Amino acid sequence: MSFANPDDAALRTLFDRVKTIAVIGLSPQPARPGYRVAQAMQQYGYRIIPVRPLVDAVLGEKAYASLADIPFRVDLVDVFRAAEHLPAIVEQCLALHLPSIWIQEGIVADTAALQAQAGGMVVVMDRCILKEYVRLKTE
Repeated sequence: MSFANPDDAALRTLFDRVKTIAVIGLSPQPARPGYRVAQAMQQYGYRIIPVRPLVDAVLGEKAYASLADIPFRVDLVDVFRAAEHLPAIVEQCLALHLPSIWIQEGIVADTAALQAQAGGMVVVMDRCILKEYVRLKTE
């Protein structure tokens, strides 16, 4: 079985349902792609929760060392980490019963993505959340 991303209708539904996005690997450096993407999504009305050890806050939001440390539910986990980190991230998401994960453009981990899908998660992989949002929601 091979991984397939959700179709455009499912992505629109995901964007409509999501309010809070936990961004794993969100850099506090404004020049980094993760920062720029998260900042733009924040400007589109999403609450961005940084998940990055050793950082106090990013984009005006308190940062957490791990998904398990976030004291409230998040709707989507957006991953800015290398593919080798995906299996452990998916395990955390499944253990916390999180509904969806977005694996950023350039990051491919088919086995982890299929595991997340099999666990009931909506999974998007190797796509930029900002590009897809702009393409589908700001037409």
